[in-house]
Amino acid sequence: MLFRAARLRLAAIAAVGIVAVVAGCTAPPTGASGAPEVAGPRPPLAEIALLDNPRTDGAEATALIADAAITPVAEDPAQTLPVTVTSRDLDGDREVTVEATDRVLALDIAGSIAATTWALGFGDRLVGRDVSTTFPGTDELPLVTSSGHAVSSEAILALRPDLIITDGTVGPTDVLVQLREAGITVVYVDVEPGLDAPAQLARDVAAVFGAAEAGELLATELDAELAATVAEVAAIAPSAPDERVRILFLYLRGASGVYYLFGEESGADELIEALGGVDVAGEIGWTGLRPMTDEALIAANPDLILVMSSGLESVGGVDGLLAEKPAIALTEAGQNRRFVDMADGEVLSFGPRTPLAIDALARAIYGAD
Repeated sequence: MLFRAARLRLAAIAAVGIVAVVAGCTAPPTGASGAPEVAGPRPPLAEIALLDNPRTDGAEATALIADAAITPVAEDPAQTLPVTVTSRDLDGDREVTVEATDRVLALDIAGSIAATTWALGFGDRLVGRDVSTTFPGTDELPLVTSSGHAVSSEAILALRPDLIITDGTVGPTDVLVQLREAGITVVYVDVEPGLDAPAQLARDVAAVFGAAEAGELLATELDAELAATVAEVAAIAPSAPDERVRILFLYLRGASGVYYLFGEESGADELIEALGGVDVAGEIGWTGLRPMTDEALIAANPDLILVMSSGLESVGGVDGLLAEKPAIALTEAGQNRRFVDMADGEVLSFGPRTPLAIDALARAIYGAD
């Protein structure tokens, strides 16, 4: 399955970042409270001032969601335990029986599983967090990722969890196997990245908790919010094919020398489509996650480049990126300094905050302010 291969590669990329002193995979930028920086209340997309030509106008921008808080879809959701679910491990599917969900760790590279657990109404069961889980209410939870996205078996065992829910994007895998052998129930969920992912993750995580009703309720709510947000973006984005913004998603870890293009079936393609843009990596036939080459970058010639905030910081900002990779300076995006960054745990998280992320990115791409 293509996504499993991409997920393994993403985990490997994150592992490379672990050894970097400055540029390892880090938490998103945070405000004084420890939660991600947010924009606060603002007018609907339909009321914002727009750029005359979003392909060439504008400059560097940071996309900030309006509110990082996650409102549970239910209080104390009904559960039926024990429940047997299919754990889609990296080495094959296996049946796992979940008997207790009192002390839970929800771990992945984007913080999506913890966010979904919270949105389902099981936030009070979380006893620790990964580095990407930074939404309000989780800042006091102890970290179980030692650096980057490497899990610490000692930190996890000290928390005595009943259950670990993960997806293979944190590791090493051997540590999770050891934790399973130590008697902790470990369940892998496997959801392909994209706009269908938030609802599917809601159903899959709810199934692990034996709370299918809450999962269906959250899935329905997220699908409706996504559809409404995508429609709002479509109303402000150019509709003519030659006026649509040509967008590329670039993954950066500067000190580690990691530069990856995210193409079709990586999730970035569906995000770009939802933003009314043209996925230029897919246009030149790039699938999944692949190392950047100067030839591919110049051939794609994006108008705008999307990056994770800590990745851009790791290369010294836009100036550092253009100096380190002169080929980027030859693209339309490089010449016009059209870069939009967003917090790592938000931009490709595909979870409960995906509608907010799309809204924030649209403002950064099309807004004149």
